[in-house]
Amino acid sequence: MSSDETADPTAETESLARSAAAGLQEGTRKRGTGKTVLNVRDINVWYGETKALSDITMEIPEREVTALIGPSGCGKSTFLRCINRMNDLIDSCRVEGEIRMYGKNVYDEDVDPVALRRKVGMVFQKPNPFPKSIYDNVAYGLKIQGYDGDIDARVEESLRGAALWDEVKDQLDSSGLDLSGGQQQRLCIARAIAPDPDLVLMDEPASALDPVATSKIEDLIDDLAEEYTVVIVTHNMQQAARISDKTAVFLTGGELVEFGETGSIFENPDSDRVEAYITGKFG
Repeated sequence: MSSDETADPTAETESLARSAAAGLQEGTRKRGTGKTVLNVRDINVWYGETKALSDITMEIPEREVTALIGPSGCGKSTFLRCINRMNDLIDSCRVEGEIRMYGKNVYDEDVDPVALRRKVGMVFQKPNPFPKSIYDNVAYGLKIQGYDGDIDARVEESLRGAALWDEVKDQLDSSGLDLSGGQQQRLCIARAIAPDPDLVLMDEPASALDPVATSKIEDLIDDLAEEYTVVIVTHNMQQAARISDKTAVFLTGGELVEFGETGSIFENPDSDRVEAYITGKFG
């Protein structure tokens, strides 16, 4: 570049956008049932006097991956925890609005939050296996729910579903804490799917893992969507582009600015604010 040429100030941010969209598959993913699992209407959340979410409305489809993206502190994890009512455990938290799972509002007075969480599996940012054997980690939920089927078979099925069986089948009596970080996270996924939930929620499940383990988790999420509805919080826009069917963009103030097909969000967003976030101009 000659000295009198001026560098294009948008080149870097445009390359970031292309990088995020580069993970998109050609065409539309052929999965999902066309049904809506969650019908979210006007969800508002406060922590004391601080409003964390504002009028969140969306429909989350069955057997697809929905990614929640946005800058830190914009309410992504708060929204995720509204789905299985984990925010109920925070005294200062107040939730208004409706989240209808297959038509039933999870905030109705006759809904038992414990029973709800049996149908909504949760995987956290940091792997959190119990200080038990690999087998007992996966069987834990089945046992406390009084599962009357073949627990051995269900443990194996869940470990296979989490792409972990071949690695641990000869050490099921060993502690889950002895596994590597990536294996521990897949063990937690096996534990989450063992009770056969309607949804699997994931709060940045790969952020604490190395690239190889992250790739395995992403492949696993893609496989899980064949049987489960997956909602994932991620700060990694490339990851959202690679693995999700739908993307919800939360921005500052707890506002859902845009929600739609992942390809459309990354390649041609409707909102200038979303385009600015995706291209790295802020956030």
